[in-house]
Amino acid sequence: MQVAGRNAIVTGGGGGIGGALAARLVRAGARVVVADLDGQAADAVAAALVADHPGAAVAVGADVSDPARIEELIARCEAEFGPVDLYFANAGVIGPVGLGDDKDWALTLDVNLNAHIRAARLLVPGWLERGEGYFIGTASAAGLLTQIGSAAYSVTKHAAVGFAEWLSVTYGDRGIRVSCLCPMGVETALLRAGENSGDALGVAATRAVTSAGAVLTPDAVAELVLAAVDDERFLILPHPEVLDMYRRKGADYDRWLSGMRHYQARLLESVEQQH
Repeated sequence: MQVAGRNAIVTGGGGGIGGALAARLVRAGARVVVADLDGQAADAVAAALVADHPGAAVAVGADVSDPARIEELIARCEAEFGPVDLYFANAGVIGPVGLGDDKDWALTLDVNLNAHIRAARLLVPGWLERGEGYFIGTASAAGLLTQIGSAAYSVTKHAAVGFAEWLSVTYGDRGIRVSCLCPMGVETALLRAGENSGDALGVAATRAVTSAGAVLTPDAVAELVLAAVDDERFLILPHPEVLDMYRRKGADYDRWLSGMRHYQARLLESVEQQH
C-alpha cells in the first residue's frame, strides 16, 4: 500500500516508535491522528508536523485501555480526514517485573492486546465493505522469543503476534493487509523501564535486550516499517537476527529454554555483582 494521500491513526504517537512513525507517514504524504495517553506529548508531535505540513496531523489524548477512547479516535480521523486507511496499534506498556498482580495484568492485557482487538472490531467491517485497509500491530521480539523479567509483557506480546496472524489468515484475501512489528532494542523509555525499576530482574530484563543486538533509533525503525507497508510484508524484523533466534527456538525448544535460563542466571549474577 502506498501511504501518500491515506489516513492513518498511530497510538502511542507521543514519542518513541509512534512519534517516529507519525513523522515518517506525514513526510510520505499521509494524514495522521497522533494519539497518546500523554496528551501534551501528542500535541507536541502533531504541532511539529503541521509546522512543515499544514493540516497533515491532529493530536488526541487517548487511553487505549478504554474502548470508548478507541471509538473516539476513529471518529476523529473520519471527521478530520476521512475513513481510516491504516491503523498503527503501537501503544504499549512493559508490565510488572515478575508475575505481578491481577491489576497489573489487566492493564498490560488491555494496552498490549485488547486495544488491538477492539480497534480491529471497529475497523474491519468498514474495511471489508471498501475492499481494503491496513492493520499494523506493534508486538516485540519478545512475542516470538520471550522477555526476561516481565511475564505479562512476554505473554501479551506473544498474543499480539497471534492476533495479527489471525487477522491476516482470516481477512488477507479480502483486501485487509496486516503487518506485525517485532523489534528487539529500540531507544525508548520503554526499553529503560526495567533498568530504572530498582529490581534486579528488571535490570536484567533491560540488559538482556541491549546485549542481544544493536539498539536502534525510533527513526530507523519507522523507516523499516514504512518499507514493509509498501511491500505489504507481514513480519517486520528491524533486527534480522531475531529470525535466526526464532528458528533455533523452534528447532529444539528444550535446548532453547535451557539456554535462556543460563542467560538469565548470568545476567542476574552480573547485576548482583555491581550492587
